[in-house]
Amino acid sequence: MQATAYTYDPESRSGQVLLDDGTPVPFDAAAFDAGGLRLLRPGQRVRIETEGEGAARRITLVTLQTF
Repeated sequence: MQATAYTYDPESRSGQVLLDDGTPVPFDAAAFDAGGLRLLRPGQRVRIETEGEGAARRITLVTLQTF
């Protein structure tokens, strides 16, 4: 799934992405670390993997979108 980086805190390595429908979804340090990234800037296109549905949905991986 693709999304756009919305917020990112380098100290906690957590933040939020915006899904293409505008829904913000938070991610934690474990999801950020799983993608092997060192930095994330708002506006970057990212690829995410999630688990769960609805309010229980959580991001398990954040990495840069490559074509």
